[in-house]
Amino acid sequence: MAVTESAVVPVGAPGEPEGARDAGAGASERARTAHEGILRRQSARESAARTYARALPIVPVRARGLTIEGADGRRYLDCLSGAGTLALGHNHPVVLEAIRKVLDSGAPLHVLDLATPVKDAFTTELFRTLPPRFAERARIQFCGPAGTDAVEAAFKLVRAATGRTGMLAFTGAYHGMTAGALEASGGATDVRVARLPYPQDYRCPFGIGGERGAELAARWTESLLDDTKSGVPVPAGMIFEPVQGEGGVIPAPDTWTRRMREITAARSIPLIADEVQTGVGRTGTFWAVEHSGITPDVMVLSKAIGGSLPLAVVVYRDDLDVWQPGAHAGTFRGNQLAMAAGTATLAYVREHGLAERAATVGARMLDQLRGLAAEFPCVGDVRGRGLMIGLELVAPEGPPQPTPDGPTPEGPRPAAPELAAAVQRECLRRGLIVELGGRRSSVVRLLPPLTISDEQTSAVLDRLADAVRAVAQGDRRLGRDGARGADGPR
Repeated sequence: MAVTESAVVPVGAPGEPEGARDAGAGASERARTAHEGILRRQSARESAARTYARALPIVPVRARGLTIEGADGRRYLDCLSGAGTLALGHNHPVVLEAIRKVLDSGAPLHVLDLATPVKDAFTTELFRTLPPRFAERARIQFCGPAGTDAVEAAFKLVRAATGRTGMLAFTGAYHGMTAGALEASGGATDVRVARLPYPQDYRCPFGIGGERGAELAARWTESLLDDTKSGVPVPAGMIFEPVQGEGGVIPAPDTWTRRMREITAARSIPLIADEVQTGVGRTGTFWAVEHSGITPDVMVLSKAIGGSLPLAVVVYRDDLDVWQPGAHAGTFRGNQLAMAAGTATLAYVREHGLAERAATVGARMLDQLRGLAAEFPCVGDVRGRGLMIGLELVAPEGPPQPTPDGPTPEGPRPAAPELAAAVQRECLRRGLIVELGGRRSSVVRLLPPLTISDEQTSAVLDRLADAVRAVAQGDRRLGRDGARGADGPR
């Protein structure tokens, strides 16, 4: 599909015989009926915990690259990419070929943790992509199939290696949905995890932003660890995301990341980099820690490493490998199809320079989207790294967040989750799938595949800009002066 096509597949065409148009209309109606029936049955049968299906009422039946086609015949540009899982987009030929090769070979598909040629090829390719100083002393643990399983394994690993129990994590973090991973995530309540400030410019926890805000965050961390009355004993480890995804697409400053490495190394605290969403070229380097040049002690990997199939691993420094046999296991840690798909994906990203491509395309997208922010005050901030991009929607008429020096007109406005949801709906109407994230679900997120073309990039930007324009112009609260219209919101 050309990316300039309408989001809705046309039923008829000029000059087409009337009977053909009638038949096409009938087929289209049957498709819509089937589509609606599937959605009704999903709503009646599935858990109330379902998420994406609520905001994205589509029924995918075919997909290729950036494009998804629904059961009702509509086509979409997918900038969710399986929450970052699809580095090469849907059904990339090299991934399909790798899967077919294993299926046709007669190789076992389930092998627990036995050695196989497929696993050996995956491990070899993965180690080839890792930061060299990290790879030369690395060990790998295959976990359960999800990123949250790898986070749990990483916590168990550093606790076993250090004999300590506590963990350090950051405000806004997201590490998964199992109990330990949730404890380290931003919404936790009853925890064994000390929460640290994560630096950001737009909503700096200290109201300062920039290098000064990041330095204060680092000093707070040092004080917490060195103050004998802080209530935080020396922990088993520190886990961080080089770019917070679910937290609102917030890239960690490279200088701050290096400071975290210095602080943890000086106190013998293993540093865990959660690269579940940032890895495999997403941020403009193969692994996001490469931006800062640090060597973590542990890396948690999932999503794109399986080439669209479930796979998760923990890679860590060899002297942390103190587990006894069976200390951590998982029935589905030997997914051969995922390893084959993952090997093909890792090699393709590496050989075709897709990380560098992500950096170039991402910079172009950020530049154009910042122009959108200049046009519409409801776009409070545009940020990201590589092809991990977010737009924070705000209420322009709301009071600005005060700084240490008091209120200023330039301060960030209150988050506007209802406007973000409206932009998401308008995007879907235009055939563009985007995700929401951030503290109050007020950030529109873009995670397109690394294979996105220049033409597709323009289409995504055009559709998103049109959606933002429709929301901004359709709400009297969002005038250029930030004043509410006389007749209130529509």
